[in-house]
Amino acid sequence: MPVGTTAVAGSIATDHLMHFPGRFADQLVAERLDRISLSFLVDDLVVHRGGVGANIAFGMGVLGRRPVLVGAAGSDFADFRSWLDRHGVETGAVLVVDSANTPRFTCTTDDDQCQLASFYPGAMTEAKNIALAPIVDRFGIELLLVGASDPDAMVAQTEEARALGLAFAADPSQQLPRLDGDQCRSLVDGARYLFSNEYEWELLTRRTGWDADEITSRVGLRITTLSDEGVRIVGRDGTDLSLPVVPARTIKDPTGVGDGFRAGFLAGVDGGLSVERAAQLGTLIATLVLETDGAQEWTLSLAEDLARLRDAHGAEAADEIEPVLTPCEWR
Repeated sequence: MPVGTTAVAGSIATDHLMHFPGRFADQLVAERLDRISLSFLVDDLVVHRGGVGANIAFGMGVLGRRPVLVGAAGSDFADFRSWLDRHGVETGAVLVVDSANTPRFTCTTDDDQCQLASFYPGAMTEAKNIALAPIVDRFGIELLLVGASDPDAMVAQTEEARALGLAFAADPSQQLPRLDGDQCRSLVDGARYLFSNEYEWELLTRRTGWDADEITSRVGLRITTLSDEGVRIVGRDGTDLSLPVVPARTIKDPTGVGDGFRAGFLAGVDGGLSVERAAQLGTLIATLVLETDGAQEWTLSLAEDLARLRDAHGAEAADEIEPVLTPCEWR
């Protein structure tokens, strides 16, 4: 069995998504906002596998890599583990906490696309107790992505990676509002890759107190996704790339699109592609996620996807990416 050289640390969760056929705003009484007590009868419920770490690792596995997932899950993880195993993810480094459940995201969306949501961290609070050194030795890890998880775990993993001399990628994303300036600077400084979307990039500059030039001088590459405007990649070596998206044919759900890009990029790098080609692969996977209901429900269609890459990025790019754009055979 091939052993992955990339470890993905981040949340593992299940998403419980519901729809309320109406408007939340119509149910609110302005004079009683300090006594809100509401229950919404919903007409739909879907449950999807999710979590930043699991989404990225899943994508890399589908692309034929063998990523090592690092995170904490609960006693209910068995079915989720089986799913990830079947899609090429090495789950042997997942900490299973018998006394807790796997994190759970519960969200109700109304007809205005307004949302009421809760996130139960559950077992994720124990992620800070995962030691990286045994995982690095066991699986031969060469790169660690530190994604959104328990904030203390993110800081601890980054510090241990530095101590081990292990290359790491920083992806604080959804946890930026919870991180203070010192924590943000610690997560970013020395990263080989820094991932963010456009909003997170602006928030990161505020949190760190560093401007764009200062951050660029402290990381190998900063990679900023720009929604339908593509991706910008800037490096301290002078790299400056702006790449378009692969146009979406339909839009189902944006949840996990950024994770899809990261999966494609990291799979491309792990497969020996240049940074530009890896990012172009990332744009394809991001679009496949956008066109699918659920962050881990998309599939590859080699001929069709190569044609889409060719249309978006050119024939040369598609030809160079083709060896990496191969569905996994782990199932």
